[in-house]
Amino acid sequence: MFPPLYCVGDPTARDENHFKDVRKGGRKTMDVPNDVKKEAWSHFKDYQTVMLATAEGGHPRVRPVTLINYDHKFWVATGTNSAKVREMQGNPNIEFCLQFQEEAGGGYVRVAGLGDVVTDQGPKEKLFAHTDFLADYWKDADDPSYALIQIIPVEVEYMRPGDMDAQRFGV
Repeated sequence: MFPPLYCVGDPTARDENHFKDVRKGGRKTMDVPNDVKKEAWSHFKDYQTVMLATAEGGHPRVRPVTLINYDHKFWVATGTNSAKVREMQGNPNIEFCLQFQEEAGGGYVRVAGLGDVVTDQGPKEKLFAHTDFLADYWKDADDPSYALIQIIPVEVEYMRPGDMDAQRFGV
């Protein structure tokens, strides 16, 4: 499973009240059995395309990204000048959705949480070494145009293939 929510990056950028507000989310989570939670997490592979939503000036911005599932954490590699980076620096609240193929009965896993632009070189080097395709876009982990975003899950909504009702649980 994923670790409890904690502050990453600049601790002065987001105070504890911000994390409490994000956790509440204004929505009720369900008492979901652990086997259902494990089933939801089992849909994530090492690399896959998801739809990532950020916010810009109160407007949602959605785009496909490659989600990297490594070391029990979610990551997105992108350019330092990308809209994703700018938007998360202004508002770290994000969601991403992994939609299942229709032939599998549909369904999805939607994750709400925080996007943190990583400034520590250690994780950037570790992910660059682990993820071969990053070398197709950046020279190395020191490339100034390479940015890494850690996605910190707070809430999950899971609709099993073939079901009509989603189940929501906190992380």
